Order: sequence, then structure tokens, then C-alpha cells
Amino acid sequence: MNSNSNNETKELVKVNKFNQEKYLHIAVIVIGTLFILFSSFHTNLWFDESYSVAIANHSFSQIWSIGSNDVHPVLYYFLLKIVGLFTNESILAYRLFSAVPLIILAILGYTHVRKDFGAKVGFIFSFLALFMPVTLVYAGEIRMYTWAMLFVFLMAFYGYRIYKSGISNKNWIIFTIFSLASAYTHYYGLLTAFAVNVTLFLYFLINNIKQRNYEVKYIKYSKNLKKSIASAIIQILLYLPWLSILLTQIGNVSNGFWIGFPNFLEMFEFQFTGNLGTSIHINKIISYVFSTILVIYMIYLFCKNFKEIKAAKIALGIYFLVIILAGIISLIKTPILYARYLLNITGIFLFAFAILIAKDRCKWRVNIICIMILIVSAIVNINLVNINYDESNNKPYEFVESKINENDIFIVDNKAGGYGSGFAMIAHFTDNKAYFWDRLNWNVEKAYKAFGDTVYDLESLKDYKGRIWVVSDDSDDLLNDVINELGGEITVLENDKFSIEYQKYQFAISLIERK
Repeated sequence: MNSNSNNETKELVKVNKFNQEKYLHIAVIVIGTLFILFSSFHTNLWFDESYSVAIANHSFSQIWSIGSNDVHPVLYYFLLKIVGLFTNESILAYRLFSAVPLIILAILGYTHVRKDFGAKVGFIFSFLALFMPVTLVYAGEIRMYTWAMLFVFLMAFYGYRIYKSGISNKNWIIFTIFSLASAYTHYYGLLTAFAVNVTLFLYFLINNIKQRNYEVKYIKYSKNLKKSIASAIIQILLYLPWLSILLTQIGNVSNGFWIGFPNFLEMFEFQFTGNLGTSIHINKIISYVFSTILVIYMIYLFCKNFKEIKAAKIALGIYFLVIILAGIISLIKTPILYARYLLNITGIFLFAFAILIAKDRCKWRVNIICIMILIVSAIVNINLVNINYDESNNKPYEFVESKINENDIFIVDNKAGGYGSGFAMIAHFTDNKAYFWDRLNWNVEKAYKAFGDTVYDLESLKDYKGRIWVVSDDSDDLLNDVINELGGEITVLENDKFSIEYQKYQFAISLIERK
């Protein structure tokens, strides 16, 4: 009787412990979701976001045509287009859409990572997906990076399942789908798909040769080798429509891409805090100290648990292989090694980090690391809130909104004071026709069809009669040049300047009328 009572008590303790872990994991996902959304309820835009918004307002065929002249594939823009169809092209909906893949990653920590690698790894992965500063920053960016992060992680995760398990058609189908999704979302996704596919192929090929004398193992490797080849063929065939575009883009980009020599210190810092260029989300010294501590901690756990972390070693191997491939392309063709592009493989990086943390048996050290991540992320989020919700941000758009007519047109350029604010403005008013005056000869006419017509002078507007909004960054230089270039009877109806907190943009806005 005592024995039965003890057994029942043990079972009850196990059940309670399991429930506590499960509910704590769910609570982290819910709280983390609220955390990453906290700073995202705004409609501000910077240049890259304005491109996403502008291109998504075109038809699917136009997105393909315009996007083929950009430097990224178009799957994300297609997804954004679908969001726009259901939300009346809401900029806020576009922004919140970027948080969805991070929430899905956190849920995968509960449904997939937990199942395959244990409750602790799954819990930590969900925590990192929602609370790492870098993921927080890009949860609110209207760009493809968080979706690429999700697609690449799912591809790699199912690739690992294929590597570990027997013969599974389901795993191969899911792997193939997300390989293609990765390749159609970002070229770092394409590089990662290449790296994972080749790695799987070589693994099955080598073991197929080694295990010829062991029938059971040989069948596993032989069948998976065939499936690897079949998957690769399917991926290549389905990527063929974009392949010719990719080759053309490589030629065009190599003639004048904006990325310069890689800044490795910036890449190191970015992967942890999201600081990049002039976008400083947390003090640089704190950022470097925080990043350095996490790297040292990872190296310590990696060395200490070297024999027990196969999945982490594979994940980090793929992570650095992609960086090496990007470095090789940068050396022989065109520079593509850039900090922001690491977001494509950040999901893999966080997965490896989660495995390493889970191996640390020192609870106080794990707690300190997690608390440190929370503190840094909280500081970043406070900064994001202060910037994103600053009342100055809406003033230039409200100014135009209060006075614009449906037949008004916009003129923006890339010389007078800059170009970011002009494109942000026309992305807010996509129903009005816009002209981009390319005075620096960027040669982006086809790609910038997303915004409107690109012109190299104002000859095409010589006969235009009506109202024109002239928007540049911080001076009336563009206004004066437009008036001089167009000539005729022109009246300046409105002229004002604005400074906003978001991206520290400056707006010089004028409304003129030509009769």
C-alpha cells in the first residue's frame, strides 16, 4: 500500500512538473508576442520599407516584372500583396505581418524543437526568438527578413530530421517546399538552400558508398540519396523561372551595388543587438560588451560540450558556410557580405545557441544570461517605443493629407538633400502619380517602377498643368530646380519643413501650382 502510494505521488509530481513546464513555455510565447508587438503600431516608413509598400500595391504580374529588376526575389512581396488585399493596403498591417514569422518560430519551439530536442531546448529557443534584441528590432520592419528567417529555419530543421530519421516522404516534401520558399525570399536564403541541399546529398552519397555491405543501412542511404536528387531536380525546375532573372541581376548589381567592403565588427554586433550603421538601438559600448559576453559564453559551452552537441555543430556549420560562400562571391563577383543579410540565417544561429544554453548545468549562469538578454531587449524596446511613437513622426504626412487632391502629383529626387523622405512620402500616397527625378543616374528606372515613373529631366512634364508636391530631405534645392526646369507661371501654395524621430528623417515639402 505504501509502495503504491509512493508511486502515485511520483506520478503526480511528474505530471505537475510537466504541466508547469508546458504552461511556462506557453506563457513565454504569449508575453514575448506582446513584447515584440509593443513598438510596432505605427505607420512610419524609411526608404527600404517604402519600397516594400510601394511594390506591394501593384498587381502580382507587375510585382514579378518590377521585382526582377530589384536585388531581391519576390515571394515576400507576393505575401505582402495578399495582406494588402485583405487589409485595404494598410501600412500597419504590413508592419505587423513582419512579427508573424517570429511568433511562428516561437511556437515551433514548443511544437517541433521541444519534441525533437527536449523541453529545455524548445523553451530557450522560443525565448530567444522573441526576446533577442536583433529579432525585436526586425519584428517591426516592413521587409522580408523575418520571413526569410522562418523559411530558412524550417528548411534546415526538416533537413536535420531527414538526416536523423529513416525514409520519410513527408519530411522531404516539407524540406523541398521551404528550400524553394527560402530561395524565392532572399538570395542568402538561396545560398542556405544550396548549402543544406549539397550537405544532405554528400552525406547520403558518402554513406551510400560506405554501407554497401550492410543491407538495412544501405537501403536507408540509397533511398534518401535518390530522394535528395529528386528534391534538387524539383527545386531547380521550379526555380528556373527566376534563374534567368538572377543571372541578369548578378550582372546589373556587379556594375554598381551599394554594399562596400564587409564591416566584420558591425556584423558581429548586429547579430546580437541589431545595431547597424546609423540605426543605433542601444549604446555602442553596451552593445559590444553584451555581444562579447554572449560569444564567449557560446564558445565556452561549445568547447565544454563538444561531443554532445551534434545538432548545434551542424547548425553553426551551415551558418558559417553561408557566410563563407557570401564572402567568396564578394571576392570574385560583387560584394554581398552585409550585416543585415545575416538575419536570413539568424534562426539557425539561435537554434544552435538554444542547444548550447540547454547544456549548461549551472542554473545561476543560465539565469544571468537570460536576465541580461531581457534587460538589453527592454532597453532596445524602450528606445523603439520612444522613436516610433514620437508625435513628430506624423506631422509631415498629416500636413500633406490635409491639403492633397486626388489629381496632385509628386516629384522626388536623389540629389537635393537626399532621397529617403521623398520615397516614404509617396509610399503613403500611392493613389497619386509620382515621378522620381534620377539626377544621379542610378539606372534604376525598371526597379523604381514600384514608386512611379523615373525621369532624367522634367521634359515629360513641360505641358503639365496642375498641382505638384515637391518633397526632398532638408532644403528647398529641389523646389528651386523644379521651378527653374519647368518654367511658366508657377505659384508656391505651401512650403514647410519637418524633422521626425523615425530614422531622423528631414522633410522639405512644397506644394506648387503650374497654370
